[in-house]
Amino acid sequence: MDKIAVLIPCYNEEKTIAKVVRDVKETLPEAVVYVYDNNSTDRTVELATEAGAIVRYEYKQGKGNVIRRMFREIHAQCYLMIDGDDTYPLESAPEMVDKVLNHNADMVVGDRLSSTYYTENKRPFHNFGNTLMRVCINRLFRTDIKDIMTGYRAFSYEFIKTFPVFSKGFEIETEMTIHAVNYNMQVENVVVEYRDRPEGSVSKLNTYSDGMKVIMKMIQLYKNYKPLKFFGAMAAILVLLAAVLVLPVFVEYFRTGLVPRFPTLIVGGFIMLAAIQAFFSGMILEVMAAKDRRDFEYRLKKVALDK
Repeated sequence: MDKIAVLIPCYNEEKTIAKVVRDVKETLPEAVVYVYDNNSTDRTVELATEAGAIVRYEYKQGKGNVIRRMFREIHAQCYLMIDGDDTYPLESAPEMVDKVLNHNADMVVGDRLSSTYYTENKRPFHNFGNTLMRVCINRLFRTDIKDIMTGYRAFSYEFIKTFPVFSKGFEIETEMTIHAVNYNMQVENVVVEYRDRPEGSVSKLNTYSDGMKVIMKMIQLYKNYKPLKFFGAMAAILVLLAAVLVLPVFVEYFRTGLVPRFPTLIVGGFIMLAAIQAFFSGMILEVMAAKDRRDFEYRLKKVALDK
């Protein structure tokens, strides 16, 4: 088992990967550097190897698929994950690693948004998306994580070996964040510097399609982890809709003794039944979610004993 493993997922990063590997080796000389190539068509593999990294491969396209492979294959006391695009200076890496090794952190978030991200990043919709996700997740899950979408993180062995990766693409950062919050794992924020990609280096993140996937992942995980709140809100909306349809019918009935709009009354009744069903579905799923959290604690203890 490595003491510190630096994990770098890569796809066509020949402009920057050699510098990133060299910077890691200079900043964390005791670390083992792993570059996981995701079907690059340029010289990423060659340059990473020359710089001294151990190169491995994931052939299913997508960042989530790469991270699943890395987490499955690498065993270390501390994992530092960083992108291969040279947007994250390494000055904060020792502090992030120290929080895992000596302060019991399960995940350390490299917080770009509190430093230079908004001035360095040249894509305004990315800025808006990062802010939106941070506000939504912190409100929905009652937490205070400063940067949801950062690719610069450190993890404990226990986090890596109990985290089931389901995402295939860039929504993986959202999944990791919500997993840590839901299972009450210790999350720390470290402010890190950010610099935009150098000339000739192209982002693989599509602002709109990948942004929509991230939003849908957040909603899906909220439904899975907070089912009573999710289905309770749905039930409340349905009750309100049913009331809007049915109340005028009842008002007219009490005024005239007649029910001239039977179809409206029937539709309102079915909507109310759907609201009741949604509420009780949320209650049942909430019990299952609570059981899952208890089972997770047993899995966590087992992983800690096997370490």
